[in-house]
Amino acid sequence: MSFGQGGPQSQWDPWKPNSQQPWGGNVDEQTPDWAALAEASETRNRRKRLLFIGGGALATMAVGTAVAMAVISANGDDSASGKPTNLPASASLPTGTGATSPSFAPTSAPPPLDPKEFISSKAKDTAPLSPTTLFPGTQLTVASTVYKKGPTADTTNCASVSAGTLPKVLTANGCTRLMRVTYVKGDIAVTVGVALFDTEAQATKVKGQADTKSVVKSLSGKGVKPFCDGAICRTTTNSYGRYAYFTIAGFDNGKDVTAKDTAVFTIGDDLGKFAFDQIHARGETQASAAAQ
Repeated sequence: MSFGQGGPQSQWDPWKPNSQQPWGGNVDEQTPDWAALAEASETRNRRKRLLFIGGGALATMAVGTAVAMAVISANGDDSASGKPTNLPASASLPTGTGATSPSFAPTSAPPPLDPKEFISSKAKDTAPLSPTTLFPGTQLTVASTVYKKGPTADTTNCASVSAGTLPKVLTANGCTRLMRVTYVKGDIAVTVGVALFDTEAQATKVKGQADTKSVVKSLSGKGVKPFCDGAICRTTTNSYGRYAYFTIAGFDNGKDVTAKDTAVFTIGDDLGKFAFDQIHARGETQASAAAQ
């Protein structure tokens, strides 16, 4: 006699709860189907491995998406807060090694002093002054031309060493001193006269009021022959600061100067510029001393 007849037998699943195990025939004579059990176990293990691998792939995709979103948030415009939300709080950020940048109090260098300011008024122009300080040495070299230095003179009677209309102009504007020096080159001589006033305004007026008949007297001696005593000579007038300076240039043989005598014009221009440079250098020296 066998079990299970009279109706359908239930299908046995070793992993299904409450399922009946088909032993078939006599119970005492039946044994488990070990091959079926092993196959079912292997099938289950494969399913677990597939589920694990699939879950890992999904987790990797999720991490990749999170990183990408973090990068976009850090580089893009976060409309909610205006900054990446995955940054730590500012209090937890590293503070560095403790080194600090040097700080300096705001300062401003004073503007450089103007040399002209020091030679424009008697109150500031106080450095020693003489023909020797204005015209030092025994000769003057301009480019490759050498002018030998002749006699010098210094007086407080400005009108006595000027001629034509210049004495009146000097006196009217308060000339206090007039220094002269003569340089020579071959048969050409030039006298430079530097007149001193209390203010720049006085010297400027002298320049404006002088005319072609306003001349400083030539200075001879010390090997320099008299010149420009009656001959036509070339003259100039200028001013800088509280100084007015003049030149008179001509031949030491009494010859008149004409427009063709360019050498006379050159020596007069060279010495006129030299007078200006020396006056300006006087201002620079005093300005530098005042800035110390």
